[in-house]
Amino acid sequence: MKFTAKEIAKFLNGDVEGDPGAVVNSVAKIEEGHEGALSFLSNISYEKYIYTTGSSVVIVNRDFRPSSPVSATMIRVDNAYEAFASLLSIYEESKPRKKGIHTRAVIEKSAKIGKDVYIGPMAYIGENVVLGDRCSVYQNASIGDNCMIEENTAIYPSVTIYHECIIGKNCIIHAGSVIGSDGFGFAPQADANYKKIPQLGNVILEDNVEIGANVVVDRATMGSTIIRRGVKLDNLIQIGHNVEVGENTVMAGQTGIAGSTKIGKNCMFGGQVGITGHVKIADGTKAAAQAGINGNILKENLTVYGSPAFEYRKAQLSHIIFRKLPELKDKVDKLADDIEEIKNR
Repeated sequence: MKFTAKEIAKFLNGDVEGDPGAVVNSVAKIEEGHEGALSFLSNISYEKYIYTTGSSVVIVNRDFRPSSPVSATMIRVDNAYEAFASLLSIYEESKPRKKGIHTRAVIEKSAKIGKDVYIGPMAYIGENVVLGDRCSVYQNASIGDNCMIEENTAIYPSVTIYHECIIGKNCIIHAGSVIGSDGFGFAPQADANYKKIPQLGNVILEDNVEIGANVVVDRATMGSTIIRRGVKLDNLIQIGHNVEVGENTVMAGQTGIAGSTKIGKNCMFGGQVGITGHVKIADGTKAAAQAGINGNILKENLTVYGSPAFEYRKAQLSHIIFRKLPELKDKVDKLADDIEEIKNR
């Protein structure tokens, strides 16, 4: 597909600076730009590349003021990153999507299959499954009995969705993820063994949820593990049984949430954040990478850091003091020696 700078600017409500007839037919990072490519600049640390890029068109923020001549045509918008993301979404949607049911797919007779779906080879659709219109189930994916998957949801290769789970509209579940496996529930016995507690609940993913690759969301012991609408989970994340994740919360890779924790909406968690079980996390909480949260966070829009995690600014000051501990110890030891000397006098 080919677009001119003028056409792109019209769609983005932007202003062209340069050749409005400049044509693009691909996208590229600004440092790897080539003729016919569209790039963007939002992070000022990449500014140096705009003066050397081979891209034909670059989307920039309205307040960007180049310090040298720019050969590429620029389109000025309010937010270059958001604008570029919008264009990528349109480009992705314009690609032809697969339709039809592969002859090697296995679909139980009681399943209800919607219109314009795609079911790939070796995919399995269980008893009484409801698969909505325009869903895609790629090769080797497995959908257990009595699941309901609403329209426009994509389930990528080797995903496993256990029985009785509910997946909303416009969801994406990437390769290798497991939805609805048993929660980690074992009762200690008098003989030092552990008795498995049956996990009788399910998992609910609401609309517009995206699950990264190799993520596990455990089913509830009773009731539901719930991932609310708009949640985005990175790769390699563990969500324990009976957890509830609030709307539009995002988590980076290797985050782990223990069972029965309730997370508010619009939260952000960096990589390798760990949250203990049975705690409440307020709306708007931000946790820096590797934060360890072992208690309730009840104040909204708080940023936490460290393990155990506490308020970011205090944690940073504490870290500065921690790094000075060897020097402080030497001073304390010297003061102790001085005091002992004075006593001896």
